Amino acid sequence: MFARLLPRLLEIIYRINAEFLQKVARLWPGDAERLRRMSIIEEGDHKNIRMAYLAIVGSHAINGVAKLHTELLTQNLFHDFYEIYPEKFNNKTNGVTPRRWLGYANPGLSELISSKLGSGWICDLSQLSRLKEFADPKHTDFHSRWTAVKTHNKQRLAALVYKECKIHFDSNSMFDVQVKRIHEYKRQLLNLLHIVHLYSQIKNGYVDGWVNRNILIGGKAAPGYQRAKQIIKLTHNIANVINSDPEIRPRLKLAFLPNYSVPFMEIIAPGTDLSEQISTAGKEASGTGNMKFMLNGAITIGTLDGANIEIRQEVGEDNFILFGLTASEIEKLRYAYNPQTYIDNDPELFAVMNLLQSGLFNVTEPGIFDDIFASLKDPHDPWMVLADFRSYVDAQKKASKLYADQNLWTRMSILNTAGSGVFSTDRTITEYNNDIWKLTPMPENKKQS
Repeated sequence: MFARLLPRLLEIIYRINAEFLQKVARLWPGDAERLRRMSIIEEGDHKNIRMAYLAIVGSHAINGVAKLHTELLTQNLFHDFYEIYPEKFNNKTNGVTPRRWLGYANPGLSELISSKLGSGWICDLSQLSRLKEFADPKHTDFHSRWTAVKTHNKQRLAALVYKECKIHFDSNSMFDVQVKRIHEYKRQLLNLLHIVHLYSQIKNGYVDGWVNRNILIGGKAAPGYQRAKQIIKLTHNIANVINSDPEIRPRLKLAFLPNYSVPFMEIIAPGTDLSEQISTAGKEASGTGNMKFMLNGAITIGTLDGANIEIRQEVGEDNFILFGLTASEIEKLRYAYNPQTYIDNDPELFAVMNLLQSGLFNVTEPGIFDDIFASLKDPHDPWMVLADFRSYVDAQKKASKLYADQNLWTRMSILNTAGSGVFSTDRTITEYNNDIWKLTPMPENKKQS
């Protein structure tokens, strides 16, 4: 059936392209390069249909899912089309449903919030902003109850980790969590470099003011994504070394959670202290995991990427642990990036790379991770992992210092939940409807019939 329809479909697409290019030619007479650049049909030995271009020409609205994402669409990826159709482009920052990700997933915190605010917040998440008045440590009873809920949730998460990984997490330690799709741009590798750094610090006796950590990494790799599978394997190997070392184990533990799923996330988000949102700036469209963690009172350590930017705006700079290059700085560095320079000029990074390449984490599997190590030192590494290592390690030191002051950390936790009201699907869907769909709600009498 499709084979019979294909010639007709191609005829339609070619006609759309011809009419569109006529419009481009009228707006920019004589600009042959622009015509080539914007054509829906990519010319060459084998012609291809640029499906994104076809979608833009044929749509009445194009939206990004975070402010930075929309800016990248309009100023970079689809700037030519934005010049023609500025009215089509708009932003719709993602959201998460408060009914599931707080009401259902975190009943203890929901009950505590409702005891102060009433239950209206569940359908109007902006009401959570009223929690700000309880963030001051002078509200000792509220802080104690908030901490008790978090401890219970950490115990639930620890039970899940033990059931799935047979690793004991101590609920009195920081729960440092990165769960998301395994992908190089999400930089699980940067997290692993920091974990090896922590291992090295303990081994070398640098433990003054140490804050114990349970680090949880989880996520799935696409079936054909070999590098992602190598990252999972490396995580397991590092975890085996850390968790079997009696000198390390009391201070640092690492687990990789298999078969990461939504039901798991309903336990993970409420039990997390530190939310890892560390993608290379300019690569994450938005993110919703970052919102789920924030909603449940986790503090974000992250780059200025995706919705992290808006999260930081909502909670305030003091309640978000920022690190890393910005999207514009990444682009400026791209053609001058030299990872070896970062290794040579940072003794701690030098030590981490030496440990990784020494075979410590793959004694019986020589060479298994050589491709990963080579990618980190490749000047063409698009994720620029080593460029952000120093900033990330310094931010992690800040996170430990903040966590050591539990009154301050609880205040930050409350303010994160209080600032999460804008990240509701209710707001997102309302904006879609008001600006794009323009649907009329069904009258109540029709609903009943």
